[in-house]
Amino acid sequence: MTQRCEDFILKSNNNPYQPQQKTPKGKRYFFNKVATLCNHVAAVSLLISYLAPHVSPQNFYLIAFFGLAYPALVLVNFIFVIYWAFQLRKRAFYSLIIILAGWVNIHHYVQFSINNTPDKTKKQIKIMQYNVKVFDLYNWSHNMETRKKMFDLIKDQSPNVLCMQEFFSRDSSKFDNLDSLIHLQKAKYVHVEYTSSARLHQHFGIATFSSYPILSRGKIDFGYKSNNVCIYTDVKMGNDTVRIYNMHLQSIAFAPNDYKYIEDLQSDVENEDIERSKNILRRLKLAFIKRAKQSELISASISSCHFPIIVCGDFNDTPASYTYHTISQNLNDAFVESGNGLGRSYVGKFPSFRIDYILHSDKFKAHNFKTIREELSDHFPVVTYLEEN
Repeated sequence: MTQRCEDFILKSNNNPYQPQQKTPKGKRYFFNKVATLCNHVAAVSLLISYLAPHVSPQNFYLIAFFGLAYPALVLVNFIFVIYWAFQLRKRAFYSLIIILAGWVNIHHYVQFSINNTPDKTKKQIKIMQYNVKVFDLYNWSHNMETRKKMFDLIKDQSPNVLCMQEFFSRDSSKFDNLDSLIHLQKAKYVHVEYTSSARLHQHFGIATFSSYPILSRGKIDFGYKSNNVCIYTDVKMGNDTVRIYNMHLQSIAFAPNDYKYIEDLQSDVENEDIERSKNILRRLKLAFIKRAKQSELISASISSCHFPIIVCGDFNDTPASYTYHTISQNLNDAFVESGNGLGRSYVGKFPSFRIDYILHSDKFKAHNFKTIREELSDHFPVVTYLEEN
């Protein structure tokens, strides 16, 4: 009888129809639910960003925005790795695996070069890439000495090849920058292409200076009149002919109101101007599409060239972009080869990215890539040494 009572009680306790006491769900449970959802969004966005170098914005421009956001997406996913790891959750491997899947992209943003010693028995070619922002013609820096400091920097660096974008020179005056630079440095051979002129004597464009004799000059036609341009210069280096590409690709062309809006966002100033946000996105979209076409034309020219190649330029786009991927095919990136630290070159009001590049063909090997942290323009100059392989 006693045994039957015990069995009855046991069955009663296991009765599926008997209300069960619920385990209380704390704040962490609900927070982790939200974190899981956000983690999925960040992980998928990072995966989409890996497609940006391979999908032309002319075909589907939205992916280009994910490529632009690549550094931020890596950071957000890394934060999720740390968050789940502290809770000893296997979910930490979720974002970690996705980050590692695109590890090669990180090398284009952050680099640590160990073996970076040049071969002293080989000739070193010093290359300098610099967007000079018209030598501070309109005194954006509020410092009348900026132009002189730029000239002093160029003189101190004394490159064999100097590629400049947003170049400005005025005829027969103290702002005859073309003549001044020819006398200032050893790179005295020049190829200049002006895209616009004002008052018949003020010229704006792009310039390549070389200490090697120039054999021929050329320009890639983008098919429409623009302040953006790509030129190429064939120079005689010893017994070889080397082609130097110098380019300034489509900029975003923000208006002053756009910059003001970005400043407000960065300063946490409340601003709910939806129309201005849309305007910024429209400008970004148009720039993505134009650069895609420009980069394809440049890539076609590079592919048809039988000479060793050096590419310098302000691409106005990041390494996780279709522009960079298209131009850099079969070329080496001097920063990836021999750079150190964070590779940012733009220092304007828009978030800072690496948009200035020195690329080269396999004939050369890069050493001692350096970003010169002098805020004289809205771009840092970048310098590297190339030696023949």
